[in-house]
Order: sequence, then structure tokens, then C-alpha cells
Amino acid sequence: MAFRPREKEELHRVNEKIRVPKVRLVGENIEVGVYSLNEALDIARKVGLDLVEISPNADPPVCKVIDYSKFKYEQKKKQKELKSKAHKVVVKEIRFSPNTDDHDFNFKLKHAINFFKEGAKVKAYVHFVGRSIVYKERGELLLLKFAQNLEEHAKVEEMPKLEGKRMILIMTPKLLPKK
Repeated sequence: MAFRPREKEELHRVNEKIRVPKVRLVGENIEVGVYSLNEALDIARKVGLDLVEISPNADPPVCKVIDYSKFKYEQKKKQKELKSKAHKVVVKEIRFSPNTDDHDFNFKLKHAINFFKEGAKVKAYVHFVGRSIVYKERGELLLLKFAQNLEEHAKVEEMPKLEGKRMILIMTPKLLPKK
């Protein structure tokens, strides 16, 4: 059996692919009303455009007389615009060991504050290597101290929990007051 790629299925039914007896017709320079499918197709052909099923679940389905290729282009353009406006959440990671000393801790704390000012989430974790897993309490205390020191900049989204050899804490920035 030969492999045949599937044809990309259209989102809207067009012209002869519409399979309902009556449609509500809309469009520019067209009298809005309920027409039989053949009448609607004739109207679309006379104008030199396509009959596109816009709302198939309506009773009767709504069809619009438009240039289908132009319609598809505009739909893609709208999708692209929505995607570009969507806010992308950045997650920055900060790694500790169970024996992290105060200087390193403060250094990483400053990095976290900068990440929150940029609007990024922070995933802080303690990585247990070898037998250091016996110091789980140290790791948890370290992460709680980290969260406590960042109270004014961020809020805890997920309390420290152990996943394999890592104890993870996730924090999100508090909303900055608008000026």
C-alpha cells in the first residue's frame, strides 16, 4: 500500500462542497435573504466570486459571497497578528546546591530580582548530586529563604517539591504599579 499524504482540509466549505438545500446569503452588494443553494451559487457566479459557508451551525447555514483566496489570506493575517500580540512567558532558571553559601545565595538573589523586573518567571531549584540527597531539608530551607527574600518582588506559584534529584520552587513576578 502506497503512502499518500492527506490533502489539507479546508476550514470552510466553498461553492459545490456546500451540502445544504437552503442558505442565508450575505455579502457586499447582495440582497440578504434565504435562498436555495442553486440560486446562491448562481448569484455568486454572476458576480465572479465564491460562495463560502461562514457559519455552518446556523439554521439555515450562513454563506457569504466573497473572493475565497482573499478571505483565506485575511484569516491567516489575523491569526498571525493575534499570535504576535500574545504575551510570551519566559522562565529563567536559578540553580543551587544544598551547600550554597551566603555570597552565592545573594548573588543569585540579585539575578532573580532582575529577572522579575523583566517580567520573567523564575524556576529556582536545588540539585542534589550523589549522596547530597540526604540533605533534603537543607534544600527546602534554602528555597524557602529564597522565596522569603523575594517576597516584595514576586509571589510563589509552586511551593518547593522534590522531583527526582531536584527540589523545585516556581515564582512569578508581582505586577508592577503603572505610572
